[in-house]
Amino acid sequence: MLRLAVTTAAETLDRMRDPLAARDIAVEHLDTTGRVVDLSSSPERRFDAGFVYPARLMAGGVVDGRRGLPWVNGRAAVATSRNKAGVIARLSRAGLPVPETRVVSNPADDDAVAAAAADIGFPIVIKPNSATRGIGVAKVHDRDSLLGVSDYADLIHEFRATGDKSYLLQEFLPDARDYRLMVVDGTVVGGVERRRPDGAVNGKNGDPDDAGGGWKHNVHRGATAVAADVDDTLRELAVETADVLEIDYLGVDLLVSEGRAVVSETNARPTIDDGKYDTGFWDRLAGVIRRTADGD
Repeated sequence: MLRLAVTTAAETLDRMRDPLAARDIAVEHLDTTGRVVDLSSSPERRFDAGFVYPARLMAGGVVDGRRGLPWVNGRAAVATSRNKAGVIARLSRAGLPVPETRVVSNPADDDAVAAAAADIGFPIVIKPNSATRGIGVAKVHDRDSLLGVSDYADLIHEFRATGDKSYLLQEFLPDARDYRLMVVDGTVVGGVERRRPDGAVNGKNGDPDDAGGGWKHNVHRGATAVAADVDDTLRELAVETADVLEIDYLGVDLLVSEGRAVVSETNARPTIDDGKYDTGFWDRLAGVIRRTADGD
């Protein structure tokens, strides 16, 4: 039986075990944090492949140095997907639809930041270039609120240990429907629509921008993920995105607003949503794992 090292201890690990065991792949957790490692000793457990490179790239480097594992989504895939600005730039160059976006690399002049935002048009969304789960994402409606948020980014970026000193200014898409499509080996194997709580629909005074439940669709911010059967246009867009980024196992986030669909972000370490994918999902994933272990 092939032995797969999985670096996440979250829901994905538990959801993988039984379906992959039925396909002769033993799933085991591999700790990469919260430990002390003797770098001169050989690992006791042996694995045939690793499943998604650790979020902490330095910890992943230690695993690579000790084990030399082939990865489903290795360091390059995770680093590529994590860089939101890089993804937007690559997809735009390939002719795929993306939100209008500017990247700010600090230190940047306030007037230049304000001019970029005005060019996009308020309200706009400000987001860190490499954070996940909606952390640090804000919507601003004018120059004053824009520069107030950017001041906080400046303070964080002043710390010398802060590796990424950039953030995005991005157009806000009103009343957008938010989808996460899972692409495995060039095929969409299912997806979800992330919906805000009911209290976020109408908002204060009928203004959806002032919704009491918020405007973000992140599950970690209270949204609900429900299985979604999307049309071929969105499926093709997700597949093209994975192809451009050259990532075999990828969550592709799409926003659909006023008849327009764009790729907003991607995730090379996506959570597996139990029971929300096509019946062929596990077979395709097992195929990618076996091909990776074989070095293909």
